[in-house]
Amino acid sequence: MTHAACSLKNITLSVNGVLRDVIVDPDASLMMVLRNDLSLNGPKYGCGLGQCGACTVLVSGVAARSCVIPVGKLAGRDVLTLEGLAHDGMLHPVQQAFIEAQAAQCGYCLNGMIMMTVSLLRHNPSPGESEIRDALSGNLCRCGTHIEIIAAVKQAAILLASRTPGEI
Repeated sequence: MTHAACSLKNITLSVNGVLRDVIVDPDASLMMVLRNDLSLNGPKYGCGLGQCGACTVLVSGVAARSCVIPVGKLAGRDVLTLEGLAHDGMLHPVQQAFIEAQAAQCGYCLNGMIMMTVSLLRHNPSPGESEIRDALSGNLCRCGTHIEIIAAVKQAAILLASRTPGEI
């Protein structure tokens, strides 16, 4: 057995509300496990340094950069990816708002922008534009759809405010 094979461990993750067992190196990044082992391609590989936001997921409800989080540190924590936002075939209001605002050009940043927006609106359901800009400032968009993204966040806040209790 090689040294690398000896470092593999069975890790149980709670991803999008489902317990999943993976046999991986505990030091592997959460992003690589999500993409390569669980076929969840929402989180994108951008910089690999936790600086661009393309790999953002929610860990126990808080936005986190999955490219720099060792999967072995996630025991007992809930991970939510872009794929886990939709419920019973219905898009999450944030996803719907991004579509309605046409907030994508190339779309590479959208995973991070959407997940960061979900996190923002969970903690601040009615943010002002400066709060939106601050929350998204660590998420890079190279295509320049910033105006549409800000409009999408504002629309998502309206959609979420209009939901009845118990909706997604």
